[in-house]
This record gives sequence, structure tokens and C-alpha cells, in this order.
Amino acid sequence: MPKPRPPRVVVLLSGSGTLLQAVLDAVAAGILDAEIVAVGSDRAGAYGLERARAAGVPTFVHPLGKGDDRVAWDVGLADLVDSYHPDLVVSAGFMKLVGAAFLARFGDRFINTHPALLPAFPGAHAVRDTLAYGVKVTGCTVFVVDAGIDTGRIVAQEPVAVEPGDTEDSLHERIKVVERRMLVGAIDRFATERKL
Repeated sequence: MPKPRPPRVVVLLSGSGTLLQAVLDAVAAGILDAEIVAVGSDRAGAYGLERARAAGVPTFVHPLGKGDDRVAWDVGLADLVDSYHPDLVVSAGFMKLVGAAFLARFGDRFINTHPALLPAFPGAHAVRDTLAYGVKVTGCTVFVVDAGIDTGRIVAQEPVAVEPGDTEDSLHERIKVVERRMLVGAIDRFATERKL
């Protein structure tokens, strides 16, 4: 039986692109059998776009300005991503919520990571909220994006201990190490099984 072709992956990001770099490194090392066909951002200055260009991956920018029509932006993002014919879409620090048009096309094959053990501590301040609540164990979650805030079906989770004296930065850095590995693992599982 012939080996299936590597899945075509579009990565969306808003910042430095450390998650993207982990994926690019895994592909380059032969650890991950996937083809990163494009990297998109809502911010033209996102350093993750430079990482993509350095790896020879096409990039696009689709900003959402203050007062812009969010529905039109969402349709435009879906069209841009669709033009690369992805099998899987990965949010790697993409700080915009997608809408109904995007989810209608990619909702069953769009994954994200979150720096907590969902359903605990959803939202943009998970690490801060974790420390404020005083839990002893947090972690990372990979999940399928749905219309809610961090409410999608969980694909994978891994715990990370909260150490005495942890700050938001120190805890988040330890979570990011796990997050990078888990994202590569989730893409690899999709490459093998063709499902999330």
C-alpha cells in the first residue's frame, strides 16, 4: 500500500512564531511528515512571518483593523487559507477569533493550543489566572477550534507542575516547551490517521 502524501498545513500566527519554528524544525529533521504550505498572520510585523520566509514557506497577511467588518474579514481569511488547499489549519499563537465562515470550511480540521488544562482557565490570561487561583498543576491542551472560547474537543493534554515561586513568565516558559512538543505530536497524529 503506498504511503499517503504528507498533509498540507497552513499555520496562522500573530507573534514571534516559536510554535511555528518547532513545527518547521520537526519537518526539517524528518520527525514530522507534513508540508507547511503557507503561514498567515493578522500582523504584518509578526516575526513568525520571517521564520516562515527563512524556511521558504509562502506567507500572507490579513489584518483586522479597528472598525473593520468582522464577518467580511472572516470570509476573506477563509478564502485566503482555502487558496492553499490545506488538509489541516493550525493556530500557533493566532490572537484573533475566527467566525462562522471560517469554521464552516475548516472547523473539523482547525487546531489550537492553550496554556492550561481545559476546560479549566479558558481565555487569554490562562497562566495568570492559574497562578491567581493557586493550583499546583496546570498544563497544556491541544484542541479542535469551535465557536466558543477554548471550548472545542480536546485532542491532547499534558500536565505541568506549578513550582513554588513561579511567576507568570517562568510558568509560561515551561508550558511552552510542552506546548511545542504537543503541537508537533498532534500534527503527526493527523498525518498518520488523517483525523483529529
